Amino acid sequence: MKRGTIMVGVWASLLSLAAPSVANPNQPPPHTEPFPNLVTGEDREAAKASFDLGPQMRRGVSVAEMLEQRERLDAALGKLRAHRRGTVDAYVVTVALDSDPVFAREAREAGRVLARRYGADGRTLVLAGPDGTRDDRPHGSIEALALSLARIAELMDPAEDALVLYTTSHGAPYGLVFHYGDTGYGILSPARLKSVLEELGIARRVLIVSACYSGIFIPELAGPDSAIMTAAAGNRTSFGCEADNDWTFYGDAMINRALRKPLPLPEAAREANRTIAAWEANLRLFASLPQSSIGDGAKTWLAELEAGIPQEASEPVGRSAFEAAREKLASQPAPQPARR
Repeated sequence: MKRGTIMVGVWASLLSLAAPSVANPNQPPPHTEPFPNLVTGEDREAAKASFDLGPQMRRGVSVAEMLEQRERLDAALGKLRAHRRGTVDAYVVTVALDSDPVFAREAREAGRVLARRYGADGRTLVLAGPDGTRDDRPHGSIEALALSLARIAELMDPAEDALVLYTTSHGAPYGLVFHYGDTGYGILSPARLKSVLEELGIARRVLIVSACYSGIFIPELAGPDSAIMTAAAGNRTSFGCEADNDWTFYGDAMINRALRKPLPLPEAAREANRTIAAWEANLRLFASLPQSSIGDGAKTWLAELEAGIPQEASEPVGRSAFEAAREKLASQPAPQPARR
C-alpha cells in the first residue's frame, strides 16, 4: 500500500473521531434545570389553592417550534370526525405530559389500544413528544389538552358520545405534572380538569390517570356519568416511570394487558390491579393501591359503548415494566453489612 493511501486513511480516522456526533432529532430533551415555583399567594393555603388554576409556563421556546406545534395540533384536530347520530361514539385522547420518553411511548400505544377497543378510528388524538425513534405528534401540554377537549366538545353529541381520556406523566400530591425538558412546566390539578370538562359540557367520560398520587382525581371528578381509574391512591406513588422503560406499571397492566382483552372496563381494572399488586409484592414495593369509581349512569352507557369491543385479545408489546424493574433491581450491588 502506498504511503499516501496510508496517510489518507489515518486522517480520515482522526477526522471521524474529532467530528461531533449528529444529534438524534427524535431524542426528547432532558430535565436539567430545577422545576420553577408556579404558585402564588401569601400563605400556604393560598399557595395550595393557586394550583387549582392549572398554572403553566413556557420559556425559551423558539418561534419556529411554537409555529410547528400549533400547525401539528391544528392538523390533528382537523382530521377528527364528527359524531354519528344514534351511535355511542368514543372520542379517545391520550396525552404524555412529561418529556421522559416512557410517557410518549405509553401514550402512543395507548392511543392504538383504546382506538381499537372502542372503534374510535378517526376519533382518536395522541399528544406525545419524541420518544427516541419518532417525533410526529403534537406534543402534550396542559394547553394542548384543553384545546383538544374543546374541539372534541364541538364534534361530539354530549347526550350520546363519551370521552375516553388517558393521561400519563409524573404526579404530585396536587395534580399531574407537565414538564417538557427545560422549557415547559405546569400542574394540571383535579379542580382544573373538572372545570374544563364542565365548561365544555363533557359529562360522559372514562378517565384513566397514570401517575403518582393520581387517586386525588377521584373525589373531584367522580359522578353519575364518570368512570375513573387511577394508578395509585391519593397518598401513594406508582412505579415504572424510568425514562428508558416502554411502560409504567399501570400502563403495562391496564393498557398493554387488561384492556387488550374482551373484558368489561370494571373487570379490566380489577385484573390490572391484581397484576400490579403481584408485581409490587414480588419486588417488595410499597403498594400503590390503584383506585376506581364508576357512576350508575356510566354503567349504562358503558355497556352500550363496550358492546362492540373486539372479542379477540391483541398481544402486549414492548418490554414488561415488571421485568424492567426486576432487571434493574438485580443489577444493583447488594447492600454491605454495617460495620460495628
